[in-house]
Parts: sequence; structure tokens; C-alpha cells
Amino acid sequence: MNWRDRTRPQPQRATPSPGRRRGAGPSARKRMVLVAGVLGLVSLGLVARAFDLQVVRKQFYQKQGDARFLREVPIPVSRGTIFDRNGEPLAVSTPVTSIWANPAEVLANDDRIPALAKALGGNAADIQSYLEARASREFVYLRRQMAPEAAQAVLDLDIPGVNGQREFKRFYPSGEVTAHILGFTNIDDHGQEGLELAYDDWLAGKPGAKRVIRDGKGHIVEDLEQVRAPKPGQNLTLSIDRGIQFLAYNELKSTLDKFQAASGSIVVLDVRTGEILAMASMPTFNPNAVAGSKPAQRRNRALTDVVEPGSTMKALTLAAALSSGKYTPTGPIIDTGNGHWYFYGHDIRDDDPNGLLTPTGVLTRSSNVGAAKIAMTLDTPLMYDTYRAFGLGNSTGSGFPGEASGYLKIGRDWRPLEKAIMAYGYGLNVTPLQLANAYATIADGGVMHTPTFIKGDDSAGRQIISPQVAHELVSMLETITGPGSTGARARIANYSVAGKTGTSHQAIAGGYSKSTYNSLFVGVVPASSPRLVTAVVINGTTGKNGYFGGTVSAPAFAAVTSGALRLLDIPPDNIGRWYVGGPLQGNGGLVGSQTPVTPAVNDVPIQEAPVDEAPTEGGAP
Repeated sequence: MNWRDRTRPQPQRATPSPGRRRGAGPSARKRMVLVAGVLGLVSLGLVARAFDLQVVRKQFYQKQGDARFLREVPIPVSRGTIFDRNGEPLAVSTPVTSIWANPAEVLANDDRIPALAKALGGNAADIQSYLEARASREFVYLRRQMAPEAAQAVLDLDIPGVNGQREFKRFYPSGEVTAHILGFTNIDDHGQEGLELAYDDWLAGKPGAKRVIRDGKGHIVEDLEQVRAPKPGQNLTLSIDRGIQFLAYNELKSTLDKFQAASGSIVVLDVRTGEILAMASMPTFNPNAVAGSKPAQRRNRALTDVVEPGSTMKALTLAAALSSGKYTPTGPIIDTGNGHWYFYGHDIRDDDPNGLLTPTGVLTRSSNVGAAKIAMTLDTPLMYDTYRAFGLGNSTGSGFPGEASGYLKIGRDWRPLEKAIMAYGYGLNVTPLQLANAYATIADGGVMHTPTFIKGDDSAGRQIISPQVAHELVSMLETITGPGSTGARARIANYSVAGKTGTSHQAIAGGYSKSTYNSLFVGVVPASSPRLVTAVVINGTTGKNGYFGGTVSAPAFAAVTSGALRLLDIPPDNIGRWYVGGPLQGNGGLVGSQTPVTPAVNDVPIQEAPVDEAPTEGGAP
């Protein structure tokens, strides 16, 4: 190509139109349609999602939302009050506040923990460690049952995650005096021992529940509805007389201190109803501070501990004898000889030679030989059935948790020596309440009532022995509180007293202790028209200041019962015949021989040497 061709205008090629350009995208119109379609699909998806959330799965997400703000909280109820028979409160519930926390929320504000610890009276490092170990939880207690004022001081700090919960705490105004009867509750206000446990369902009531909305700090901002109405606990009125209970407690404490005894119990029963008016045991504890007590202190020994009754058993043996028809209060005469009876290789002994005694004299002189000889003339089934009828070997049915049934060997398995020693109180055991109830049966004309702690819960009773036998026994037991008798120290001015002393060696592993004793007295007042029975059992007396039932337990009986007679306004029955020479007795009431019994000098009672009552001193029966 020459230079002319280069300068000559070249023909122009036609440029393709945009719509027809090879490889070009969709037109603007199509793009608009595409965008609109995508937006429509997205909108449709959002609508479908909204429909799914608000209609299809509404309940699930509502529940998830409620779980974060809606709470069902309990409505605490007060435990029922326990009253004594006169309306005096023995156990009451007081409102308190428990402090709880959401660990995660508190730890998120760990700079507030020192202030929290100070308000709680704790250590900041300990609280932080406690919360960190429970960080996965939403609820932990920081302090239970604080006084409302102290708890409010904590809540006033307004620390996120720290909240209060109203509760109730049990308080016992009489403290140690009624501790063994009432028992106590745990930190959740549920009965753990005593009547608090026995009547827990009655006293506890049923907590209610309400649905509330909480804010992010856990504070309740709105009450929505009551889910379940609260049902407060019901009150309980006991048969216990607080005044008599204080008398029993103070006298028991004084007696244990005076005679350096290890433990003891006093039971006061209403003869006509079986109501328990007082029941004191020691050692004791403070139910308002249970944590500092030991299990041995919390045991109600009047119901859970057993003892060999010693000579107090002789009244039941004479009940069987009179019921047999072979004996009357004055005959036949029993020859106790010089106070020794060798029976099956065993020397059954009396403290003094008593010679010839009537059945009444056997009781008055507390003759082991006489009781054993009477027992050996009785049919074993009659004797066994009489003991069982008086409740030996069975729980009294008082309803008290953990009540012991005692021990009475089946009659068909009795060996002759066992039968003889049971007659004066060895080889079997009873609780103090069983012993008191047996004497209350005698006092109420042979009718046995079920002992009860509830006022007005009077059982109809059942006839155990004939009224005649019961009345004869009361008259025979009345001679025991006369001058020179074992129970002289149990007398109460202007009242006739019937009762029986008992002294026994304490049973130990392998036999009987040579240095510790059980001292007992059970009495009925007034003897002419019985109203009260009081049983006093002192365990572990050592003999330093005395250990005989007539020395240790009889004075305690007199002190408690005389006070109870005044408190109950029971009129005296012995003003016209207040004795100097002892209660009136029938012909030959004490002795059937020509050797009369003369009162001891200065009205000092005769003693019951436990070595004479024990089957074998230091050995097994």
C-alpha cells in the first residue's frame, strides 16, 4: 500500500446494536423483574417465618421467653402453733428472710462481692469461691433464715443477682423444758423429732404458688396470677400443762444434781383420761440451737429408754395374785423367814427379816421373798397375761416417734427362777411411761387408757382388772407412804398418797453394775379418789448421797405432785385424818404374825437394798 492508500478514507463497519451484542447480559427490564422476584421471595419467606414463629411454634417460643422473665414462686405458709392445754404457746413460727443469688449475675459484678460479704457477715473470698463453684446454676442460697432487718440491709445494696425469699422459722419459748416432747424442725421447717415429726402433716400446711414477672435483676415487677392457694398449718393443743412441766423439769434437774445421777425422767398422767400432763427427761437440749446438741441429749428417755422396774413391779404381781382368787389384802400369810429363800440355787433376799407377812405387808415391807413366793403359787399364763394386759412388752400407743415397747419374755418360756425374779422387777424392762400407765390403770378402777399428748383425745379405755382388785391395790399401796415404810418421803400434806418405791442395779454388759443404780417411785394422788399418777425414774445414781427409790425419787414425786395438785386445784382428801402413825389399815394389814412392825426412829423410811433385789450382784439373772 502506497501513501495514497493510507490517506484515503477507509469504509466504516456497522457497529452491532446493544441488544444484539454477543455475550451481553439481560436488559434493564429483565433485571428489574429479577430483583422484584427475589425481594418477593424474601418477603414471602419472612412472612412464612413470621407465621411459623407467631402461629405454628408460638407456644415454644412463648415458653422460652417466659423462662427468662416469667417465674412461678412459692407462697410460704406459717407452720401451725403448738399450745399447751391452757393456750400457752409452746412452739411458734416467726417470719424470716433467706438471701439467694444467681451466681453468674453476681460474678459479673464481682466488684460488689466485698460489700455483699460484709452485709452477710462472711468472707468475700469464700463467697466468690462458693459462687464460682456453682456458676452454672441459677439459684443458690447465700444465707438462710436471716432476721428481716438484717436481710433488708443486704437487699438494699441492690446487687444484681442477689434476692430475698420470705420463709418461717420455728421458735420454742420454753426452750429446754419442753424440748423432748416437741422435738424440732429442720431449716425447711419440717418436723424432725418429737411431736413436730409425729404431727408434721397437720402442722406444716401446704405452700401456695403464684406466677410473676421478674426483671433482668431478678426483682418481681408484676404478679400475674395465683397458681395454687396457700393452706396454712393447723394449730395443735397438747395435753401438757406448762406449769406442771416446769415443775417436773426443775425438780428432775435438782434431783440429778443432788444425787449425781446420769439421767432421769418424770411423767405425770391424768388418771381419768390418760392425758400426759408433763414429761421431762434429762440430759436435755435447746431446740432453738439444735446444732450444738448431741443425739444422747435429744432422746426422750421417758419413752425411748427402758429400765428394770425393781420393786415397783410388785404391785402388778399382787394384781395377778388378787385376780387369781387365791389372795386377799390380808391373807393368806406368807412366811418370808429370816429374809433368805434359796430357790433353784439362788438366794432371794430381803434387806431385813420380816417373818410372817400378809400380801399387804409384802408390799409395805417390799419383800422380795414374799413377792417371789406369791408368784410361784400363781399359774404362769395368768401372771403373764396380767403383765401383758398392763402393757408390758407393748408400746403404749401414744403415737410418739421412736417409742420403745420394753421387753417381756413369752410366758411359756419362763423358767422357775425367771418367774420368781420377775415378781420383784428383774428379767424384764419397761419405759417410764409404761410404768406410769400401769399404775394409772390401777388408780382408775382397773381401766386402761391410751396415753395421749393431745388435749381432749380421751380414749374410752378397757377393763384390765376388776374394780374391786384395783381398789384393794390402791389401799394396799397407800400403806407404803406411812411412817417407817419405804415411801415415807413421798407423803404430801393433806393428801392421801398411794405408791411404790423401787431400787435396782443398773444392767450392764454381762450382768449388773455393783456401783450404779436405778431409783424409782410411782405414786397415785389422792388415794381416796385418784386423779394423778406421777412416775419418777432416776438412772445412774452412785450412792454418794443415796440411791434408794425412797430416798432419791420419792421426794421428787412429792415436790412435783404437790405443785400439780395446786395448779389443777384438786381438793385435799386427807385433812380430817392427816396421820402421825400412818394411814388407816385393815386388820392384819401389815403383818400376820405376833411381831408388829414399829415405825422407824424419826419417821425415817426403811430402805430397799438393791443387792437384795438383784438376782446376782454383778451377775446375770
